[in-house]
Amino acid sequence: MKRRWLWLAGSGLALATVVVAGMTLRGTLVDAVEVRAAPLVRTIQFSARVTTLSRVDAGSTLTGRVTEVLVREGQPVRQGEALVRLEPDELQAALGQAMAAERQAQARLEGLRSSGRLQAQAAVLQADATVHAARAEMERARQLVAQGFVSASRLDDARRASDVALAQQGSARAQAQANADTGTDVVQAQAQLAVARAATTAAQARLAQTVIRAPAPARVLSRDVEPGQIVQAGRALIGLALEGPTQLKAQVDERFLEQLQQGQKAQVVADAFPGQRFAAHVASIAPAVDAQRGAVEVKLVLEQQPPAFLREDMTLSVEVETARRARALALPLAVVQGPASGPAAQVLVSSGGRAQARAVRLGLRTLEAVEVLEGLREGETVLLNRDVQAGDRVRTRLVTAGPAAAAATGEAAGGAGAALTNAMGR
Repeated sequence: MKRRWLWLAGSGLALATVVVAGMTLRGTLVDAVEVRAAPLVRTIQFSARVTTLSRVDAGSTLTGRVTEVLVREGQPVRQGEALVRLEPDELQAALGQAMAAERQAQARLEGLRSSGRLQAQAAVLQADATVHAARAEMERARQLVAQGFVSASRLDDARRASDVALAQQGSARAQAQANADTGTDVVQAQAQLAVARAATTAAQARLAQTVIRAPAPARVLSRDVEPGQIVQAGRALIGLALEGPTQLKAQVDERFLEQLQQGQKAQVVADAFPGQRFAAHVASIAPAVDAQRGAVEVKLVLEQQPPAFLREDMTLSVEVETARRARALALPLAVVQGPASGPAAQVLVSSGGRAQARAVRLGLRTLEAVEVLEGLREGETVLLNRDVQAGDRVRTRLVTAGPAAAAATGEAAGGAGAALTNAMGR
């Protein structure tokens, strides 16, 4: 009996030794992925906000009482459309006074050019006649004095009358010249009329300022005034978003600056309307980085009419496609051994039941996958277990590993391939 037990124990030990030896010869069971070609896409995700090219605040240039507010928030307005009206009574009175002064200046100028000019010409003719009569009287007095019929004082009186007539003639001619088109009285009247017209224009302009109008086609963003309020000059009353291409602005982490380029396509979805996606593209990338945020400003423009639900400052989620390979050998980034960046690396492949180190040259990288340009062929098996050393015997078990699986099946699924995304926290 004892011998029998010893024989059984020896047989069990021998069997265990054979099993261990067999497992050792067969190698360690490790997970692996098969290298397959499929489309590969790299994207960046970030948040953005809706903006317009320009915002303006419509305000008053006067201090006054509001009588009407003619718009509501969200309302589209045309260029020149009235937004707010102020009380106009005082300025209307000032305009009436200015217009009366203008009419008075106009009447004076017209009087100088018509009746005043005729009166001046008549005065000149009368003065000429008086001078002619005074000279004739002086000549007769000279003859009478020479003949001794009258005294010399008669000649002196005639001479004085002639001098007075000449003076009156000069005054009449000066007045007539002043009433001419280039005369001083007409020029002065013209200047007074110009001043009166300028005052009228200023009064009209100030009266027009009682109506606050839209400077361009726009949409009302904010209404900060109500009828009855007293507003001060310079205060913003109505906020407007001027019509123009709708833009999206985002602050993107500077780590991804190298991947961004103008013209890259993007898919956009509003957080409030997740089921409605629309297309955009990168329009500009700021030349400077915000030192406090460590981010760069990126602007995108829509490739279609903005959806009706878009609102100024609405939060959007943007996914920009930064690189695409129509057909690439893609591997999970976790299988790559070597530097985290750079084209040179190595992987472990299964060859003849043993782990074998293989140098590879890498291309497009995402956060989870990498493109293999050289060193591997489609159909080869790459080991996922980093604890295995080159030369170890291994047995492989094919698995699907995240992005690699997506890359392998993306083409069959009919989608854009593996959407391997550089995700950014929002």
